[in-house]
Amino acid sequence: MSIALVLFLALLLDILLGEPKKWHPLVFFGRWASYLEKQFIQSSHKSTIKQRAYGFLALALAVLPISLVVFILTRVELLNQWLSPMILYFCIAPSSLLQHTLAVYRPLQQGDLAQARLAIAMIVSRETQQMDELQVRKATIETTLENGADAVFAPIFWFIIAGPVGALFYRLCNTLDAMWGYKNPRYLYFGFAAARLDDVLNYVPARLTALSYLLLGDSKNAWFCWRTQSPLCESPNAGVVMSAGAGCLNVQLGGAVIYHGVLKNKTILGVGRGVVNEDIKRANLLIVLTSLLWLSVIFLGEFLA
Repeated sequence: MSIALVLFLALLLDILLGEPKKWHPLVFFGRWASYLEKQFIQSSHKSTIKQRAYGFLALALAVLPISLVVFILTRVELLNQWLSPMILYFCIAPSSLLQHTLAVYRPLQQGDLAQARLAIAMIVSRETQQMDELQVRKATIETTLENGADAVFAPIFWFIIAGPVGALFYRLCNTLDAMWGYKNPRYLYFGFAAARLDDVLNYVPARLTALSYLLLGDSKNAWFCWRTQSPLCESPNAGVVMSAGAGCLNVQLGGAVIYHGVLKNKTILGVGRGVVNEDIKRANLLIVLTSLLWLSVIFLGEFLA
């Protein structure tokens, strides 16, 4: 089965079924990762090196056995025909991303700030209880732009590079980064391996996603923001994606946020106006267009090959 057809079927499954409400494989993986965390983080020595070593071991035990099983199963041609679209479907989440962000947009439209705060709390790690409407809008657009890479294009990229095992390996590592990649006393060293591996795996996909944003919006502004603002961001990948996205949409993101009780002044991204409610829909449309762009590129590449 061609890569383009697998991608089409995975996107179709996502449109028709959305994110599974029950029995999502990543839920079970999260439980397995939590079990490993309890075993190894308690064993972590005060030594920084040993904490990093335990974190690396937990990462390997969490990801490699599952990846190996999938690799073996997909060596069987008949199984691979069925498994490839299903695995990629489980690794991408465009419908879920759109649903979660629209769950913020609707109460904002109705003037229900309390409900909007509850909805945005489901998809960001920053504290949301004291957010005003502008902060909620910015957080929603920032996570939309970032997850356009993490939850949509990066799994597709690694599927193209390494098949279903590549997409799965990426998604599992990205999940561990979401669980262990915090720079706090508990995870600073234990989560080091997961955070750095996620940075490596996202390096190329993030820049291809940023390039997509640049092509689909205000290209000149997106390139300026990408070039001048992303080097100032803490994350080497999220900064690229969000700066290009902010420039593409001609809006201004970033600013003061609170993580785990600590105020952080994030880099101001974009050079446009302040965001309004409708910009959430514009960011969602950008993700849809990015998916269609790369689906078209892959179809065209296979047609001309």
